This record gives sequence, structure tokens and C-alpha cells, in this order.
Amino acid sequence: MIQTESWFRSQGWSPLDFQQEVWAAYAAGESGLVHASTGTGKTLAAWMGLVEENPPGPGLIALWITPLRALANDTCRALNDPLVALDIPWRVEQRTGDTAASVKQRQLKQMPGGLVTTPETLSLLLSSQDAHARLSHLKLVVVDEWHELMGTKRGTQTELALARLRAWNPGLRVWGLSATLGNMTEAAQALGVTRIVTGAQTKIISVDTLLPHGMERFPWAGHLGAQMMPRVAEELRSCRTALVFTNTRSQSELWYQALVDLLPDMRDQIALHHGSIDRQSRERAENGLKDGSLRAVVCTSSLDLGVDFSPVDRVFQIGSPKGVARLIQRAGRSGHQPGKPSSITIAPTNGMELMEIAALRTALHQHRLEPRIPPQMPLDVLIQHMVTVALGGGFEPDQLRSEISTTHSFRNITDSEWAWCLNFVTQGGECLKAYPDYHKVSVVNGLHVVQDRRIAMQHRMSIGTIVADTSVRVAYLKGGNLGTVEESFASRLRKGDRFVFAGKALEFISLKDLTCYVRRITSKSGRIVRWMGSRMSLSIELSNGLRAQLNNAAAGILEGPEMKAAADILTLQQKLSAVPELDELLIEKIQTREGHHLFIYPLDGRMVHEGLAALISFRLGLREPLTFTFSANDYGFELLSADPFTVTESDLRSIFSPVNLAGDLMGSLNAAELSRRQFREVARVAGLVFQGYPGAPKSTKQVQVSSGLLFDVFARYEPGNLLLGQATREVFERQFERSRLALCLSRMQSARFCFTNPVQPTPFSFPLMVSRLRETLSSEDVEDRVRKLIASLEANRR
Repeated sequence: MIQTESWFRSQGWSPLDFQQEVWAAYAAGESGLVHASTGTGKTLAAWMGLVEENPPGPGLIALWITPLRALANDTCRALNDPLVALDIPWRVEQRTGDTAASVKQRQLKQMPGGLVTTPETLSLLLSSQDAHARLSHLKLVVVDEWHELMGTKRGTQTELALARLRAWNPGLRVWGLSATLGNMTEAAQALGVTRIVTGAQTKIISVDTLLPHGMERFPWAGHLGAQMMPRVAEELRSCRTALVFTNTRSQSELWYQALVDLLPDMRDQIALHHGSIDRQSRERAENGLKDGSLRAVVCTSSLDLGVDFSPVDRVFQIGSPKGVARLIQRAGRSGHQPGKPSSITIAPTNGMELMEIAALRTALHQHRLEPRIPPQMPLDVLIQHMVTVALGGGFEPDQLRSEISTTHSFRNITDSEWAWCLNFVTQGGECLKAYPDYHKVSVVNGLHVVQDRRIAMQHRMSIGTIVADTSVRVAYLKGGNLGTVEESFASRLRKGDRFVFAGKALEFISLKDLTCYVRRITSKSGRIVRWMGSRMSLSIELSNGLRAQLNNAAAGILEGPEMKAAADILTLQQKLSAVPELDELLIEKIQTREGHHLFIYPLDGRMVHEGLAALISFRLGLREPLTFTFSANDYGFELLSADPFTVTESDLRSIFSPVNLAGDLMGSLNAAELSRRQFREVARVAGLVFQGYPGAPKSTKQVQVSSGLLFDVFARYEPGNLLLGQATREVFERQFERSRLALCLSRMQSARFCFTNPVQPTPFSFPLMVSRLRETLSSEDVEDRVRKLIASLEANRR
């Protein structure tokens, strides 16, 4: 590694042991997965083996796959730096959805030595007739931020693409990069490698908390966040450059507006960044961070991956990050260089989060990270890939079956499942065989190919449809694009509704052709419809850590500043009810003027608790005719009935049984409607629904009707359709984390029950009551109602 070591010395660096291990493995023709802390040199570990080899000849020799287009610019610069310095005569370019059409055309005529791209763009390359010729010189593929991809369908898309590239290039070396994974062996298997290289240098991460000056003993979500806004603003004044992370896009919008109002003299030095605002706005924020013209950027996970913003000296996290891995990833945006420590400051948004932060710090010190579970058998992705390969020169069924069986996601595919998929892409399955539009793949001399030019064009335009929800463009009526929001949000708006987006107060005008038309407003009075963005739930590691913190608190042990700050909450909870020990399940039964409440606290995260609330209310309703209203948060759930009901310990142990979980979940929910909605995504990915051509998109209603009609046809005439079954499975996993829910039920059934009958709402139950109020009252009404409730509860205490 003469050239590499020389270049490292010119940069003032010394190669780390794990980097040298990767270079030696690369020279020996090996593939692997690098797991090292953020900012410790993973990029150069994966890259410099190829640079040192300096392979001759024209054509594309390296692919760098990134999960985010936002990472492409920085990655290109980092990869080209040593090429330029060492006078190596080939360069790396980017090819993503943001790349100009003229650049893409030039690249197709003469491929650069390396490409930084995304899974979707790689699939587009594979769909070219001459894909084999273009990609037959590859020597290295690097999958960056593998932990972000492997738990999603985009990770499955990457697995399938790698299987095709390996088939074309038997000597291909594949290296994955990851910083925050708790299941490294499975991650390596999903990538198709066996060697794991762990960075020897442990990143030093310090976590501190902005503790509130005062703490209400009845905490409720969001209230403390408003109190912390001036504290964060004051901290920002002393920062050179800072990132302010939030968990949702809605929260980022609200905090951005609050900070510019609190810091009017810094208004032009504060920016907003999340994945739904337009690309130009995101790039302005990124460039402002790099050149130091911005003091702070309020952002979501759109900036917590591997972009190197060396000027950032402070990272803030608003509220609990809900997971250890996410905390590490975001903290790593500061000190983003080998040997430099990282730090993060957390501003809690409610009193209960203080206990989460204490649990996070303990898990961080014990190096406990969450696993990412790869999807198993997402047949919509496989069907899309089969059409892609048919476009890219065609396939022989036995050969492709053998190829896809090498992937982690489809290693257990059966003969019947493969035959069903093959029939689906050629004949449209049993229900659609009479319709030529669904005969996407033809058989010509034993080779499966796409012959119809229109089908080919529609498929290439649909390759990037692996998303969680239909995106709706937000634009001014007179022109000007602001970004995108989920269709599920836009479809609930009524004319005149106001919401905050891209840092601007907007009024909804109409929804037409997948575009949400708005006008800008200056007045902030009246009801504001808050855009919810994505939800986050407590991770498994954080749930376990929170139980351990409460177990200590039950024994009177409060370690760390956060637990001591939460002392008044815990003392009152113990006095009115109980603080659960590690093997206990706390159950509170309270009667108020609203009715009869049952509060249960499994501490397993919002998504699991929403499923549990629906399931348990359904099972209780089977015993006696009762109607329940329920609410859920990360700590537990509430069932409220206007009529009294009796439930014994024996009843609950039976109700908590994981037996017939799938059937009872189906009965407890409008599962058919949820599956119908999820089927819309499955149908898009599988190519059953086309969303229209550029400039003439189908309306949301048209897409809904098309997928809904197909759902009804399959449900009636082909109930064994594998895509229907997949939609139902995805509903249960995405909405309620079914696998984790089953484990939670087993743990609840075997726990020691701690039954209490408090005379009034407790600190643990109060946030659940407020959450239910939010569903029926405006934000102003909730504030007034909650304050009156707190005053009444405190008066009762006295």
C-alpha cells in the first residue's frame, strides 16, 4: 500500500488497524462488512484498496451505493480526492434522480470509472438492454450506510441487484459500511458476505441534557418542549455551527419557526432541512453548513447519515431519539473525524423522557445497539426485479431462480412461490390473464424478455416506487414548488386549513393531480393543521433500559441527573399507585367523570401499544358487550368505557395470550381496509398500478380506485394471491410490530401483576388522557383543558 500510505502521510494521518485489515482483505480478493464508529474512516477503508490497485482499462469499475441522494456530492468529493492527489487517470461521478439528463446521457456513451448511485438508479441501469456490457468490468461495489438499507425493501432491492452483478462478475468484491448495528452476523448475511471487520477505535460520545428549571408532576407530551425552546435558543447563540435534530418533519417545522422567532437577529443564519422540502432548499442548507454561513440547521434524519459537515461543533436532539443507534448516528455529526470525540445535547419534550435519556446513556456505555431486521420474501420487489432483468437482456427462469436464491431475503423461496411469480409477470396471474397490459414479460426462444415498448417505459418510470406512502407535491397556485407531503396528510385537508411546511405558514386551496395547492399567509391565528410526518417508537434496547431504570427507582435508587430531575414525578407515581419493578406489569384502574379507565404499562413503544389496545379491547368485548375508547404512547395504553366492567388477574392472563394473535388482530381492526391501503404500495412496486407520465400524473383518487379494484378482484376470485397475503403481513408489522407484540404478550402473561386503584389520575396515566383529548379538541382547547386538569389534581393532592 505504498501509494495509500504516502497519501495518508500527506494528509497528516496514519492508517488505522481496521483500515489496513480491509485493504489486505481486498488485495486477497475478499468481500466483507466494515462496522466502525461514525467519522473513523470507513470510507477510505473500503476505497483505498481499489485505488492502490489502480485497475487499467475503460469502463465502470466501481459502484458506490448510498441510501440518500443528499450524500452523493460529499461522497464523490471524498472518493475523488485521493485519485486526483495520486494522479490516477479515472474519476468518480454521481448518478441519482437529481443528476441532469444531459449528464446521464453522456455517462451512457462513456461510463466513468466510478459511480455514486442509489438502489433505484442501479436498478434502472440493470434495465438497459446493454446492462451486461456496461457493468461487466466491475471490480468493487460498496454499499454505504448498510444499516439504513437492510431493514427496508430498498435493502432487498440492493440484495437482488448485487446478485445480478455477482453473476456477471464472478470476482466482484462487495464491501458494506455500517456504524450502528446490533446484529452484525445477520447484516453480513443479508449483504452476501462472511467477513466482518470491526473498527478498533471506539468513538467517544458524551451525552448531556438540558434539564428543566422546574418540573410539573403530571407530565404531558410536548409541554416541556415549549419550555425548552428558549433554552435551546440561548445555547445556539454560543455555537459556531449546530445541527438541531428532531424526530419528525412536523416537529422540525415547529422548532424552526420557534427558533427564528426567538433569535430574530440570527434569522438568516438558521435553516430547515428535511426529506420533503425541495432539493434547492436542502442544498442551500447543506452548502451553508459547509461554508460556515449558517449557524444552525433544524433537521430530521435527512442529515443524520454520512454527510461530512466539518464545521459542525454542536449537535442538539429535541426529545428522546427513541433508540441507541439513532443517538450515536446523530451525535457522530459532531467531531466527524478519526480520533475526535462526539457530543450531543438532548432537550426533553416531556418529563417521562428524562427517564428515557438516562436509559440511553446506560445502553450507550454498555454498547447495546438495536438490530435491523431484513424483510423476508417481499414478492412485490422480486416481481419488479424480474421485469427489470427481463428488460436488461432477458433471463432464463432456472438461472434467475438460482441467482435470487443466493439473497438473504429469498433464500427460502419455494418452487410454488417462484412458479407463481413467474406466472404473474408473464400472464398476470389467474385473475388478470385476460388483460394484455399485465402480460409484461414474453417468452422468446426460451428467454424471458419485455417486448412491449410502452410496458418498458412505464416500468422504468416506476422503479423508484418503493416508498411508504404516495407523495403529493406542495406548490403555490401561481407556480413554485415547495416539496412533498404524504397523500394521507393532504387528503384530510379542507379548503382554508392552515399548516406549516418548509418553514412557511400556508393555507390549503385544493388537491388536484397529486398536487396540494396552497397560498402563503402571514397571520398565524386560527387553527393550524399540524403535519404529522413519520412516527418513531421506543426501540427494544431502550424499552429494556427504561424498565431497568424504573426498577431502580422502585428501590429508591435514582442515578444520574435525569433520574434525579424526575424524582418528583416518580415519588408522586409511587404514592398514588406504584413504580413497577423489572418483573412486574403495572395495571391501574381509575374511575373519573369520563368513565372507567384501565391503564396498562408494558413499556414497549407506541406501535406495539396501539396494537395491544385494539387487541385487548376486542378480547374484552368478546366477554361482555362493551365499547372502548383507547389511546397509546411509548409507555402504555388506556382503555376507557362509559360502563363499569370487571376484569380479574385470571381474565387478564387469558386475554394476554399470544395464541390466535393474527386472527384476533384481524378481528380487532378494520384489517381489510388497512390491508387495502397497504396493497396500494404493494401494487405500485409490483407494477400493477402505474402513476402516470411526467406532466400528466394520475390523480390520487385514480390510483386509489385502481389498486382498490385490484384488491377486491383478488380477494374475491383469488384469495390465495401472494401479494394479498404480503399486504396483510406488512400491515401488522409496520403498524404494530407484530413480532415484537407477540413477545410483549408473552412477557405480560408471565409477569407479576401490580394491580392498583388510584383515586385520581397518576403521572403515568395523565399523558395518555391528554393524548386522547388531542384527538377531539383543537390545540388551544387542549392547553386550557390540561391546565385545568393539573390544577384540579394538585388541589386534590393538597
